[in-house]
Amino acid sequence: MNAITSVEKAPERSAAEEALATLKAWAAGATRSEIEALDPAVARLLSDDAGYPEFNRTYPDDFAIGDNYKATLPDLQNGPSSLIRGAKRQIQHVGISNFRLPIGFHTRDNGDVRLETSVTGSVSLEADKKGINMSRIMRSFYKHAERTFSFAVIEAALDDYKADLESMDARIQMRFSFPMKIESLRSGLSGYQYYDVALELVEKAGVRQKMIHLDYVYSSTCPCSLELSEHARATRGQLATPHSQRSVARISAVIDCDSNCLWFEDLIDACRRAVPTETQVMVKREDEQAFAELNAANPIFVEDAARLFCEQLLAEPRVKDFRVIASHQESLHSHDAISILTEGPTFEMESIDPKLFNTLFHVG
Repeated sequence: MNAITSVEKAPERSAAEEALATLKAWAAGATRSEIEALDPAVARLLSDDAGYPEFNRTYPDDFAIGDNYKATLPDLQNGPSSLIRGAKRQIQHVGISNFRLPIGFHTRDNGDVRLETSVTGSVSLEADKKGINMSRIMRSFYKHAERTFSFAVIEAALDDYKADLESMDARIQMRFSFPMKIESLRSGLSGYQYYDVALELVEKAGVRQKMIHLDYVYSSTCPCSLELSEHARATRGQLATPHSQRSVARISAVIDCDSNCLWFEDLIDACRRAVPTETQVMVKREDEQAFAELNAANPIFVEDAARLFCEQLLAEPRVKDFRVIASHQESLHSHDAISILTEGPTFEMESIDPKLFNTLFHVG
């Protein structure tokens, strides 16, 4: 007896091509749901992103994070040293800049003011570490930001994130615009003058320094131009005016506040004693005349300005090392006149930041 076995023969390539063409022709008039209902594999086959997985595109509002899930999250920034790119060298400063939050400050007259503050925080990074967790700096600062400000608050924040990030050196700088009410020269009006101030706490090799930076904006009348103008009046009866310009001094000082606080207002007052021609807020005609007289009584070159500020800082026992950067933004020349004077080793510099003097422009 013969057994007849039926063997199914594999289709030829031409038959597969014909079937595919039929499938594509049908799919051209079908919806995606109809195609998927036929066979999900067919949908992937006919899709432009064939082989790419289909993801949920709806935000999962009800998704809850558990400890087990958090433990699976990747953390490349805190990965092993094998992930380091480039030279394996220590980085002196790595962190965040212009992190903003409102912080309360005490004023000299025992009032409190809350100001928008820009925080820069950085730590040193050892050569064998890939990176740091930047958010820890912000979290550390938020823990203390609700307390009324003092250098003690900065120190507490610095202690926290230095410990969290296991770093040797650290730095926190806080920048803000500090308002003071200023009386006009003669009219009896008053208005708010705003001062760019920065407080800085630096720890290096276990030693901490507290610093304050202040931009003081004033008018500088050129002594030479004043004398030449008066010469033209006296010898030829020729009306002439001396040139003056808006000028800026950036005062940076290491301060000793352990026994007696150096208030922002104290440093501003010292600047006014050095150069009394501070730009004005509220001005009527009598104030404008008074300001012209005040400038004529206090003509200064940029060298004079640096030395006058220096004189006041040397007389302040709460100030240790300091630096004065003065920029007279000339109305006569198409360039500026500048000077830098330093006292002590903290602010000594061999090289000047090429953009340093560009930061001294204060526009209204």
